[in-house]
Amino acid sequence: MELRLYNTLTKTKDVFEPLKGNEVRLYSCGPTVYYFAHIGNLRAYLFMDNLRRVLKYNGYELKHVMNITDVGHLVSDADEGEDKMMKAAKRENKDPFAIANFYTQAFFEDLNKLNIFMPEIIARATEHIPCMEEYVRQIIANGYTYETNDTIYFDTSKLDKYGVLSNKDVKEEDLEARIDADPNKKHPNDFALWIKAPENHLMKWDTFWGKCYPGWHLECSAMGHKYLGEEFDIHTGGVDHITVHHENEIAQAKGYCGKIPANYWMHVEFLQVNGGKMSKSLNNLYTLQDLAKKGYEPAVYRMFNLGAHYKKKINFTFEAMDAAKIALVRLRDSYLKHKEGTSDVEDSIIEDYENKFHQAINDDLNMPVAMSVVWEVAKYNVKSKKLADLLLKFDTVLGIKIDELEENNEEIPTDILELVEKRKQARLDKNWELSDKLRNEINEKGYNVKDLKDDMIVEKRS
Repeated sequence: MELRLYNTLTKTKDVFEPLKGNEVRLYSCGPTVYYFAHIGNLRAYLFMDNLRRVLKYNGYELKHVMNITDVGHLVSDADEGEDKMMKAAKRENKDPFAIANFYTQAFFEDLNKLNIFMPEIIARATEHIPCMEEYVRQIIANGYTYETNDTIYFDTSKLDKYGVLSNKDVKEEDLEARIDADPNKKHPNDFALWIKAPENHLMKWDTFWGKCYPGWHLECSAMGHKYLGEEFDIHTGGVDHITVHHENEIAQAKGYCGKIPANYWMHVEFLQVNGGKMSKSLNNLYTLQDLAKKGYEPAVYRMFNLGAHYKKKINFTFEAMDAAKIALVRLRDSYLKHKEGTSDVEDSIIEDYENKFHQAINDDLNMPVAMSVVWEVAKYNVKSKKLADLLLKFDTVLGIKIDELEENNEEIPTDILELVEKRKQARLDKNWELSDKLRNEINEKGYNVKDLKDDMIVEKRS
């Protein structure tokens, strides 16, 4: 069955064809490990994992590289601001290498909790400095750089075109503003490849140009080339990478070997919180640990993300998480009912559902449509082990562990469930006095009840 993926490079949904037989070589931009990953960061890795799972569902073998940025880079993608790793070192009064190791491990733990498969190759930037140095020296030899007192810049004017992903057009006023901010640059799009380290800089290495550290765009180009070659199949990242980081990766690759490194560039959209941007000032940078404290297992967050296409913004609210939690419980319950079912279902029905699911995921990873097929199977009135097996097969893509019970979930006693059902009916009858009375009775027995639009959640009070 034909697989189509939206390609930021061509601005179209292209038929996917690997460069090398049945093997798919892909590169994903990994985290800068200076703090815990928040749920917005983790959406990118859920998308990465969905892509991996869809490719495997289609029978492909994977060679997948993800970098760990443990060298540090500037707060702005455009070579401006304070170095993130240095900032973290000052904040915690620790060596930046210790900071990187701690948050790298925390990131891996988050991936495991979300049932995200680890790429075949994890490439830490600090372990690839010689590789980056070799890459830079080749770009220099090819005539794509210029030097200032402390920086080797990539000269974007030497390219046939800069901005192939974003089609950016630099205006004269922008040019003047950026040159005023950094008079060493010949052009605002030029970016740092290799930087001389100040005396007090903690992360630096002995190199051909003295004690230096790499520009942060460099690591992905150098490590992608090392493990995947001059050209590979897919490069993934967030939409925020399109205009600077990924443009600079392409520029570096052209400067190194004259080629665009990946055939397909795929980008996941932002997660919003309550309709707005996440920020520390708004106190809405939630981690998986924060969600766990509020009673949401990691699979609920994964379920929540399946409700939106990766190219669409998704709005995080706790009401939406409550709905995802209920949906996950119902889906797992439906799986168990089918697993215990004794009826038979015609093979043609199974094949029809499987084809519809396959068509959805092969249409640029259309998970909302795929989930509509999953629910059709889950709600099928005949209960059959064949349908349970089909749901398990679908879960190789969904990754929500449909055959597992919620982590640390205590069974709600029958008397509490009876009170909940009575309260549901009271609310349907708009008998608010009885509804409040039943809520109080549930609370007195040590349980909280949370009302949703069309349902309610009951949980044991901690």
